[in-house]
Amino acid sequence: MASGDVFDNQTESLALPKVNVLTMFRLGLFQMGLSMMSILTLGVLNRVMIQEIAIPATLVALVLALPSFVAPTRIWFGQMSDAKPLWGYHRTAYVWVGAAIFAIAAFLAVQVIWQLNTFASNPDGWAWTTQTIGWTAVLGLVFAVYGLAICASGTAFAALLVDISQENNRSKVVGIVWSMLMVGIIVGAIISSSLLQQLDGNAPLETLQGAINRLFTIVPTLVFGLAVIATAGVEKKYSFFYQRSNPGNREDSISLGKAWQILTASRQTGLFFTFLLVMTISLFMQDPILEPYAGQVFKMPLAESTKLNVFYGTGILIAYAVTGFLIVPRLGKRRTAKIGCILVSLAALLLGFSGFSANPAFLKFGLVIFGLATGFVTTAAVSLMLDLTVAEAAGTFIGAWGLAQSISRGIATVIGGLVLDIGRQVFSDKLVLAYGMVFALEAGGMLLSIWFLNRVNVAEFQTNTKDAIASVLASDLD
Repeated sequence: MASGDVFDNQTESLALPKVNVLTMFRLGLFQMGLSMMSILTLGVLNRVMIQEIAIPATLVALVLALPSFVAPTRIWFGQMSDAKPLWGYHRTAYVWVGAAIFAIAAFLAVQVIWQLNTFASNPDGWAWTTQTIGWTAVLGLVFAVYGLAICASGTAFAALLVDISQENNRSKVVGIVWSMLMVGIIVGAIISSSLLQQLDGNAPLETLQGAINRLFTIVPTLVFGLAVIATAGVEKKYSFFYQRSNPGNREDSISLGKAWQILTASRQTGLFFTFLLVMTISLFMQDPILEPYAGQVFKMPLAESTKLNVFYGTGILIAYAVTGFLIVPRLGKRRTAKIGCILVSLAALLLGFSGFSANPAFLKFGLVIFGLATGFVTTAAVSLMLDLTVAEAAGTFIGAWGLAQSISRGIATVIGGLVLDIGRQVFSDKLVLAYGMVFALEAGGMLLSIWFLNRVNVAEFQTNTKDAIASVLASDLD
């Protein structure tokens, strides 16, 4: 199918239908699916590998971080979706193909973990052998493929949001679609907990294996279906891709090398990239250690620790609804983000202190507060991110911002596991202090990110970037 088969008239007027609220919620099903997948990897597999199989936390964190470390491909996938339509679509086909691949890869990862456990079983703990090294390498490869698929589908989807939205409805699109991300966390946690409910803290690994295999069959299949439902027909009906610029200055005339010139034209790009990097590292440092924290310090069984994401997701969902529609319009995006960074810092300290009580109720309360603070800061940051994106190179810029977020999540995962292992060595008989080191570092990082945020200037970015695009296109004419 040619591109023109999808967009019958590439130069039609701007009188396209405006994306309605129902379609915004439908688009959110894709984000809902992505967060359900994150529950499987960072809410189930991390605990199974660290606690049940006793793989070192640093190694687990490195493997789980691999999907984030392939994030530089987001810029390439973003530029490719701008320049090379797949089956006649600039965004939709990339979303579908990526979703199919990451669903399959998630199931394969679990099968590799069982093979790894066969050779890792050792009464003296983890041991490096030819078999464990080999299966760890295979597991890393599967997670890398999983990450590439997430990059392809997630970048194309975010660029689609830019394509279909306008300045006067973009914050609403962000608020609704990202709210569905949190719905996915809640739904994913409930489904995972339900399928694992029959397991108690002493369930044999063979029983655990059957339950997790079933979980990793049902959820990825459901997520692929949500991706198709979410985006079917949206690009054809609502996308402004061809109308926001004439054929001479569309992204499909900008090569990857020239896209890099545009990306680096403004110092604001680097400043915002660094802000996203530091903020996201600090925001997600607890990801690989939260469920083990619940199991080892609060003595919660697997099904109950997985359900903790319900409390976290509920807090974020409430914050998204309030922040996107009430707070950001009144305080502005940057001021809201600054306040959010401070709130996340305080909430991280609360999570750390909750461990001294060993009371699960305190942990759940802390996660609700942490979720509220996270929703507060991410709503403002995402809205600011879309302001720092130009229509002619939407995919490229979305890829760059996605790169910052993904790389930083990977770094955060590694730091979380590494600091936990260091803490265990320093506080061998005080697990609460070992975990507390992670939360304290997280709090300090959120305060550091404010320094970079204070230097971000949207007006300067837009002026510099538009001049750079004009320069690149003028060089083509020459």
